[in-house]
Amino acid sequence: MTSAAPENSQNRADALPKSWDPSSVEADLYQGWVDAGYFRADPSSSKPGYSIVLPPPNVTGSLHMGHALDHTLMDALSRRKRMQGYEVLWLPGMDHAGIATQSVVEKQLAADGKTKEDFGRELFIEKVWDWKRESGGTIGGQMRRIGDSVDWSRDRFTMDEGLSRAVQTMFKRMYDDGLIYRAERLVNWSPVLQTAISDIEVKFEDVEGELVSLRYGSLNDDEPHVVVATTRVETMLGDTAVAVHPDDERYKHLIGTTLEHPFTGRDIPIIADEYVDPEFGTGAVKITPAHDPNDFEMGLRHNLPMPTIMDKTGKIADTGTQFDGLDRFDARVKVREALAEQGRVVAEKRPYLHSVGHSERSGESIEPRLSLQWWVKVESLAKAAGDAVRNGDTVIHPTSQEPRWFAWVDDMHDWCISRQLWWGHRIPIWYGPDGQVECFGPDETVPEGWEQDPDVLDTWFSSGLWPFSTMGWPEKTPELEKFYPTSVLVTGYDILFFWVARMMMFGTYVSEDEALAAGKSGPQVPFEDVFLHGLVRDQFGKKMSKSRGNGIDPLDWVDRFGADALRFTLARGANPGSDLSVGEDHAQSSRNFATKLFNATKFALMNGAAPAPLADRGELTDADRWILDRLEQVRGEVDAAFDRYEFSKACEALFHFAWDEVCDWYLELAKVQFAENDTVASTTRSVLGTVLDAVLRLLHPVIPFVTETLWKALTGGESVVVAEWPQSTGAEADPVAAQRIEDMQRLVTEVRRFRSDQGLKPSQRVPARVSGIVEADLNTQVAAITSLARLTAPEEGFEVSASVEVRLSKGTVTVDLDTSGNVDLGAEKARLEKDLAAAEKELSGTAAKLSNEAFLAKAPDAVVEKIRTRRQIATEEIERITKRLKELEGA
Repeated sequence: MTSAAPENSQNRADALPKSWDPSSVEADLYQGWVDAGYFRADPSSSKPGYSIVLPPPNVTGSLHMGHALDHTLMDALSRRKRMQGYEVLWLPGMDHAGIATQSVVEKQLAADGKTKEDFGRELFIEKVWDWKRESGGTIGGQMRRIGDSVDWSRDRFTMDEGLSRAVQTMFKRMYDDGLIYRAERLVNWSPVLQTAISDIEVKFEDVEGELVSLRYGSLNDDEPHVVVATTRVETMLGDTAVAVHPDDERYKHLIGTTLEHPFTGRDIPIIADEYVDPEFGTGAVKITPAHDPNDFEMGLRHNLPMPTIMDKTGKIADTGTQFDGLDRFDARVKVREALAEQGRVVAEKRPYLHSVGHSERSGESIEPRLSLQWWVKVESLAKAAGDAVRNGDTVIHPTSQEPRWFAWVDDMHDWCISRQLWWGHRIPIWYGPDGQVECFGPDETVPEGWEQDPDVLDTWFSSGLWPFSTMGWPEKTPELEKFYPTSVLVTGYDILFFWVARMMMFGTYVSEDEALAAGKSGPQVPFEDVFLHGLVRDQFGKKMSKSRGNGIDPLDWVDRFGADALRFTLARGANPGSDLSVGEDHAQSSRNFATKLFNATKFALMNGAAPAPLADRGELTDADRWILDRLEQVRGEVDAAFDRYEFSKACEALFHFAWDEVCDWYLELAKVQFAENDTVASTTRSVLGTVLDAVLRLLHPVIPFVTETLWKALTGGESVVVAEWPQSTGAEADPVAAQRIEDMQRLVTEVRRFRSDQGLKPSQRVPARVSGIVEADLNTQVAAITSLARLTAPEEGFEVSASVEVRLSKGTVTVDLDTSGNVDLGAEKARLEKDLAAAEKELSGTAAKLSNEAFLAKAPDAVVEKIRTRRQIATEEIERITKRLKELEGA
């Protein structure tokens, strides 16, 4: 790229607004990218493929901070790979969210005094589709607001025709392979929603309840009896046994006997099971197989009856007792009272704090309930998912999450996939008039008179197919050929098991399918990498929640600070597996960073800077070589961090380089060099333009809007979205130039600190005599030192009123200043005394270590030598400062 004439740069600077106002440009920039087709993926491209599928948010939802983090990181990866020359597919879409969506529409109907039954299944489902068309898709607009570079032409929905076909195909294949079956098992039951719900939709909360100890058997202490305790006393109506440990001497004589149930008259056997902890409570536990997971397993082991004592609404039913028809909570009271009347309540503890599972959607406590459901047999599927990680086919980042993965997949229970809803993928099982049961695929004809199973599939079933169903499976498509397996899955570690495991199970299960194999060798997994980020917490490290009132709407930050500020704040805190805390101060800091970049680039343009072929390194100044070398180092750090999904490290490196080194130092040095001869000024413009060009490209994946605006102004290029990612120059670093600049910076910083201590204005120039420059090898930095430290040459009548001595790598430089009464002698004395105390503390500490024989015996020679050097420097500092204090006393 050739250097633009200074006047052209000035014209582009004038085209920029006076200040950075994100709200005035972001929407137009984004629409321009979409219209230009930058985000469209071409499966016929000869470029290497790179693909990410968006974890599909619920159609009922809106973006929260967790989504914003997810999207920011996926977008950063996609934009960088696009710039690196990959054909990038970032595929968007939404989940139909069975329970959540049906609940929304049912609540709307309830407001009019209606229920879904008033409309019937088909008409109700049509109403849900109407709601989806009118109100769903809020997230799509929000994704545009934060700059998601997704391929909108491929937007998918888990209930659209193609994905429904994939769901039916997968179900039939698994059913035919014996991996899907129907059985009566214990499930999480929501009496409000009247359906089974998944584990992820159960949230456990500590609640205050009661612990009731009740007595089975005789009320006479001398006759057979046992005492058991429960927090759900109403479930005793479904007790079919009392269990004790086989070695518990207290109960050995009762094992095999029975006790009469106080309400049903059933004989309750006393059974022995090693699951029982004899040290806990009375050492005897009541067994309600149809309403407790542990009791259910014990019931299977001992072939116990499993009566269900509640209907789907949570009311007591079919017990043959006076409690039938009562709500479960009312029954809890009535059963306890009735037991008390019989004298069977031995003890009551209130309040009793214990953990209770609640439905995330409806809020009520869930009820473990025996229910006839459809299940996936997961043993072989889970093993394949585990082996994929063990064999390295899929890599989890960070690797510290692998033990959690293996613990889950190696001990996974069969998966309940049926839901008692109307909205969702209906289970493709039909029942014939003569008791036939058949599974029909999408291309098979169902006989007349057959009825389809009323249940729908768990939402996680369809979202588990997402990586390949969205690309056209089960058909063999160019998209599968080009983009599958996907390159990386980006998601929070909190859904590692619920979603990631299901995608891995389905992906490995169909790995032999020719549509997926597509000529590729080895096992097929849905993604090569899994990057797990942490949770977004508030500035105090607290988890964001509605109940705490500490949630942050990411779109609010977009409105106030700009999308770039939101994105940079999140990416700057994102490391694999680690939570991040954010607050408004962080967003404001990110907004300030964007403004800093804007001002720096505008200044560069106003001074004619533009990227251009550079002169031979021998013709560059120390400052030029230093900033180019630092750019190369930072580029390498950023590339390495991105490759390891260490977004925080990439952002930190770019932030400090752009702000601390480019803006705070090189721009100031450039001002000095602009004032020199035409050759130096021209070279400086090219170096500054080259550095800013690279910085803007490196920052673009994280902060796309401000970098697009500035890069186009700086280079006159089409768009940074399709610009080339910065490559290594291969130039050998110049350590001499780096050391000179480092020494210059230290000297200027010390002089500035002295000036600040004296209360001198930053712009005020002070006469000074600088000595030791040649010995310190800083003769090339004189102009920079005098300019940046605001020093002027001594004139007639110059008198030294203060001195600053700075020990540098090759010598000590002394700056004698004539402050002509501007120096506050008291402040200078106080500063020196503070420095003297620090030097004395350093001397004391190093002397103590060097007099410690044990330390000297164990410490490496290099460490001991370093401490000796520190002691020598401290000694010299004390001598220097003491001398200066004596001079002040005579002033």
